[in-house]
Amino acid sequence: MTSTRSKIRAIITGTTGMVGEGVLNECLMHPDVEQVLVINRNPCGVSHPKLIEVLHSNFFDLSTIEPQLINYNACFFCLGVSSVGMKEEEYKRVTHDLTMHVASLLLGLNSDMVFCYVSGDGTDSTERGRSMWARIKGRTENDLLRLPFKRAFMFRPGYIHPTKGLKRTHIYYRALSWLYPVARKLIPNHVISLRELGVAMIHAVNTGYDQSILECKDIAKLAYTKQ
Repeated sequence: MTSTRSKIRAIITGTTGMVGEGVLNECLMHPDVEQVLVINRNPCGVSHPKLIEVLHSNFFDLSTIEPQLINYNACFFCLGVSSVGMKEEEYKRVTHDLTMHVASLLLGLNSDMVFCYVSGDGTDSTERGRSMWARIKGRTENDLLRLPFKRAFMFRPGYIHPTKGLKRTHIYYRALSWLYPVARKLIPNHVISLRELGVAMIHAVNTGYDQSILECKDIAKLAYTKQ
């Protein structure tokens, strides 16, 4: 790990979802984060002196808001959808194609950017496995890592323990939260807390990590790295 500590100006996508809301919450509380810009189709419902919210409906065409996306040194890409009920081409468009479009645009506007992508436990880096979602997530990771960002990190959380008090926790996670202490002991490589995920992303910008793909054990380690 190498320290390049500086004030973070972050763009966050997906803050109307559980993961994005949690990452935003950690950024707003963290002293190293100076400003946060969120891009949403609908308001995230959060107000804070650090926060700028841009409402925009078409993520495949960000041309009208490009001037607002300049002078940021981090992107926490938390935008994602479930593959349940989706055909492969449709899932590829909203997972791989959209991510690469936004990432390429932000790179062109901010050459010194660190890009953190929320992927998932079980992602297939070979792009040849049977699981459709895992192949496409793997392709997305691989293509992001080919872009010349200052650094790019792929975060692969499994079960995510929600942050108490936040509004957008999925019913699935809320229902299973009582199992978290047991799962943390029995399968620590497949569970993480939302707080740890958010803090680890912040630390990835200023501290870095010795590998680009972070499983749950790596996320926890980075979250507790002393700054």
